[in-house]
This record gives sequence, structure tokens and C-alpha cells, in this order.
Amino acid sequence: MTDTETAAKNGFEGLGIAPTLLSILAKHSYSTPTPIQHQSIPVAIAGNDVIGIAQTGTGKTLAFGIPMIQRLAQFKGRGLVILPTRELALQVDENLKKLGTGIGMKTAVLIGGASMHLQKKALQTKPHVIIATPGRLIDHLEQKTIKLDDVKILVLDEADRMLDMGFAPQIARILTTVPKDRQTMLFSATMPLEIVRIANTAMRSPVRVEVAPQGTLAERVEQELIFIPKHDKERMLELLLKEIEGTVLVFSRTKHGAKKIARAVQVMGYTVDELHSNRSLAQRRGALEGFKSGKYRVLVATDIAARGIDVKGIALVVNYDLPDNPDDYVHRIGRTGRAGMAGKAVSFATPDQRGDVKGIERVIRGLIPLKSVPKNLPAHRNLPPMERDNDAHARGNRRPSVYGAAPAVAPRYGAAPQYGAAPQKAYEKQYHARSSAPIPHGQHRAKRYDISTPSAAPSAPAPMTYAAPAANQFAPSAPRKFRK
Repeated sequence: MTDTETAAKNGFEGLGIAPTLLSILAKHSYSTPTPIQHQSIPVAIAGNDVIGIAQTGTGKTLAFGIPMIQRLAQFKGRGLVILPTRELALQVDENLKKLGTGIGMKTAVLIGGASMHLQKKALQTKPHVIIATPGRLIDHLEQKTIKLDDVKILVLDEADRMLDMGFAPQIARILTTVPKDRQTMLFSATMPLEIVRIANTAMRSPVRVEVAPQGTLAERVEQELIFIPKHDKERMLELLLKEIEGTVLVFSRTKHGAKKIARAVQVMGYTVDELHSNRSLAQRRGALEGFKSGKYRVLVATDIAARGIDVKGIALVVNYDLPDNPDDYVHRIGRTGRAGMAGKAVSFATPDQRGDVKGIERVIRGLIPLKSVPKNLPAHRNLPPMERDNDAHARGNRRPSVYGAAPAVAPRYGAAPQYGAAPQKAYEKQYHARSSAPIPHGQHRAKRYDISTPSAAPSAPAPMTYAAPAANQFAPSAPRKFRK
């Protein structure tokens, strides 16, 4: 009988978990451990450092959460969990509270975009587990509102992202503030060799738990790849939304692209919201909660949603743009087909992205099935103009109340026009009707949008002349008196 079959037969009972935690797991319907949980929980409960590698969506949060809660109940100290995104931090906090609230465990979440005052109040309650993103944790360290000298268990979740892509200096700084006598656990779906070398410098004889080779995809995710011109992507997306029922997660490479895609989906008649770093924390939480509850059928997101979104039953993941990092493809399509459920992932690629596709196929060690562009694509839609993100800057930061209207109060100083009273519509009309012809040589740039009256031809400057001063020009009007 294999280890997985034994775990399925015995459940969590044979992993060394305390009876109190076993009853809490049963209360929340956790009956069968996943392979990563079955192999890493006994090792972590024994106090060993762990490097865990498993496919996304296989329950890595419980793999480090259960040992952390049990060990913190046995001795004094705190746990610290560091994660790359706000959404993942909130999700880990939610899962840990399910296990620890009943036994009196307190948590504090330190993430950007949230109130520093409320976070300071949470730290004053002396939480047992701190869940943080690197930037906000460093902010608290600099303001001396937190000390990490009592951290006994350190967890780096999504370790490849934490130690790569710019987070390494922040992690190195945090590691200098935590005690060396600690337990360290790293979990991720991908773990390149160079990242392992960095991790080994911060760990003591770590036990590597690898239930699947890095880059392994979920078994029940159906993949498709479509080479399609960029201007036909919206039409292909509309066809997919018509053919497939259920919630859809669309990935864009940029924030501006996510906004544009969401606008197009809204014109198609579907409920949609955006999730990217230009949105506030409240907007991001609202979008995620609305997607989970079914309020929004479509969620358009950047790679900040590639990790940390645990939404059950996502029917389709669409890679509207291929990821910049091939490893992120594994995390993206791992949002569907979670917990053994079936899912589907469709990726759009332009004809000049064959090299990017080959890079992804090297990571997943397989070929993505190709599908030709259907002939029955919907017609092109005329989308309304997008709102400019810098409208306030373009209009001189004037108040909206004065746009296109004369001032209600007479100017204070004579008949001089009040600032901001010029009609905004006239400016916009000139801006949108500007000529595409190049500016003639010598024409002032202020005239580039004024196409009604061409500027006069430049005239030659007047010759400079010198006039000699009169003889008495600098003579004093009265004799100068000197003080005696």
C-alpha cells in the first residue's frame, strides 16, 4: 500500500497531530490529507526545516499551518509567515483562523494598503502568528512597532517569488532581525536550483519534500493554445464566454490591459471586475469576494492573482496575454482544477510568441495542445472611450465644479478671468480634432492643436542698434552731500 493510500485510509490521525487539532479538522470537513500534507506535517511537527514542492492547489497552507499551531502551543514564541501578495496573506489568515481561533490563537495581518493604526493595535494584542508582506513588515520594523526577536517558526510561502523577482533584498533584511535558532519552512509550486541555494543559507539541514517535480500541473486541467492576432483576442474571448458556463478568470500582462479587457467584457453583457495593483485594498477585496460569491462571472487580473486566489469551481482560466515568466503559467492555470476538480485553461498567443510558448513547454515538460481559430468569431464591437487615469493631471488638477461653466462669483480683482473658468469642452474639442501633420519649422508648439488659424510665418528679428547716452543722462539732479 502506498503512502497516499495509507493517508487516505487513516486520514490525519497517523501524522502526529494533537487530538484537539484533529477535532477542529473534522469540524471543518478536512478528512483526507493531500500528499504534500501527508509527507511534510510529520517532519515539521518534529521541528525540522522543510522545503516543500507541490502543485498549486494541493493544500500547502495546512501543510505548514498545522505544525506551526501545534508547536506554538507547546512553547513560548511566535510564528511569522511572509507572502508575496495581499490576497494570499488574507487567504492564509482565513485558513489559520479556522484552526486556531477555537484554542485561543490570535493572528495579525500586516499588508500594504491597510491602516497602519489598526495594524499597530493588532500588534499590541501580542498575536501568536504574524502574517505579512515584506514591504509592510519592513515599515513596521523601521517604525519600531514590532520586534521579531521571539520568532520561533518562519514560513516563506511561494518561496520562489519571495526570493526571486526583487524580494530577495527585503527577505535578507528580515532574516537579520529574526533569531537564528528557529524553524524555517519554504513552500512553493516551483523551486529552481538557484533559489534552493539561497534558501539553504537561511536553513539548517532542510528536509526536501517533493510530491511532484517542479512545474507539474494539476492532473484534471485541460489545456489549449490558440495562435491568434492581437486584434482578434476580444472576439475569441467573447466566443469562449458564450460556449463555457461558470466563472472565468482572465489574466492580463499589464494593469492597463486588464482595465481594457474588463471594459470589453462589460460591453459583452457579463458581470466583471478587475484585480491589479492600481486598485485599492478595498476594491481588490471587493472584487475577489464578488468573484467568489458569484456576483461577478468574470474576473480580469494581472499576475498578482496567479497566486493566492482560492476560489472553488472556476470553470475556465484564460491567458489573454502570456506571462512574462514561464513559471507563472503553472500558477495561473492552477487556479482551476483545484482539489481534484476538473478545469480548463485556454492561452492566447500571437504568431510572434512561439519562443515564449516553447519556454512554457520546457517548464511543464510537455506540449500544449494546439487549437485553430474558429471561423464563427463574433463581430467586432465598438467600445466606448476609456477614462484616462491622469485626467486630473491633464486638466491642471482643477475642481470638477468649474469644468465648462463660468464662475458663479465675480472676480475679485477687476475683470481678470478666474483661473479654471475656460470651457473644458473647447479644450477637449481642440485636443480630439488635432491635426496629424507635422509642425512647420518655426511654428510655436502652443499652436499645435489650434488648426483653425495657422500661425504667421516667422519674421526676421529687428537689427540691434546702440544709442549713445546723453551727456547729462547720469548727472545727479542735486549736489551730493557727504557726512562730516
